[in-house]
Amino acid sequence: MKKALIIGIVLTAVLTFFLWKMLGTEAVLIPKPKGYFRIDLPPAAYRNFEANCPFTIPVSEFATIELFDNEVKGDSCRFNIFYPKLHARIHCTFLPIAGNINDLVGDAYGFAAKHEMKASAIERVWIESTDRNVFGIQYNIEGGAASPVQFFLTDSTQHFFRGALYFDFAPNPDSLAPVLKFIRKDIQKITDEIVWR
Repeated sequence: MKKALIIGIVLTAVLTFFLWKMLGTEAVLIPKPKGYFRIDLPPAAYRNFEANCPFTIPVSEFATIELFDNEVKGDSCRFNIFYPKLHARIHCTFLPIAGNINDLVGDAYGFAAKHEMKASAIERVWIESTDRNVFGIQYNIEGGAASPVQFFLTDSTQHFFRGALYFDFAPNPDSLAPVLKFIRKDIQKITDEIVWR
């Protein structure tokens, strides 16, 4: 009886040792899916922004305005709509039209076309509001392009407003999707409610 008990203990110890050696020393490697940080976005709230330029636009309460006083030349002006927590900027430029509407529209198209190399698609959305005298195009640039949204707005005779969205880091369309959706709503608000003065 004692021999059977001793043999049972020894066998149990040997089996435990081998099981521990097989399972305990080498970890089973399982790849984890790629994940992204959760981004909490605030509810949409806007304020009117009236620069020293002849227009008024709605700007998100979540954003700040970066003015470039040294860049004001004549009737033109430049500023950024900066989203500090999202590390994003909408670069905005206003230029008066002086018989150069074709050049301004061509430049806006050229700036968007520069992203074709990295873009998987470029969607052009026509903007037309005859009651507010606002016309333009919004370029939604899909893929790994540096600027996922660009747009211009004009009344065709006096005012030309251009905007381009950029992030402070390399674009990753998967991780940027909720942020891009949030900022696209703000750009839509600008195109829907810009008022020339």
